Amino acid sequence: MTQAQFGGIVGISQPAVSDLLGRGVLTDGADGGQWLREYCGHLREIAAGRAAAGELDLAGERARLAKEQADKIAMQNAERRGELAPVAAMEMVLANVGTKVGRILDTIPAMVRRRVPGVDSKTIEAIEADIAKCRNQAAAMTLASLDEPDEADQDEPEVLDA
Repeated sequence: MTQAQFGGIVGISQPAVSDLLGRGVLTDGADGGQWLREYCGHLREIAAGRAAAGELDLAGERARLAKEQADKIAMQNAERRGELAPVAAMEMVLANVGTKVGRILDTIPAMVRRRVPGVDSKTIEAIEADIAKCRNQAAAMTLASLDEPDEADQDEPEVLDA
């Protein structure tokens, strides 16, 4: 059977049959019946998404889509259970907590003055410096800094003479 005759039977052009032979879909030198079985098998593979049609791998794309959908549902479920929160919400909570903690820290020097009437100004300045250091560290925090060792664990606390 010629390429043109086979193309006429299955409804494709002779150059398309030649391309199928070149890609190994059809066996060169086989009879028309063999070509028909190979061509039908090729079409079944493409329809099932197991054979790549050009650059498109339908089976791979379907698997990738199914994984993304499963990930999305898992994230939604984790969010509903309170195990996961949007980054924007977490940023707002942390900003509010930081503001409240900052206000409390600002009151410490005045509280020390009231509770310890004879405290000298050098001690108050040291307390204010430690509070400023704490605020600066909190302001400089990033996700990457979570893996860094805590400076408070490395530095010995300064002991003031009473």
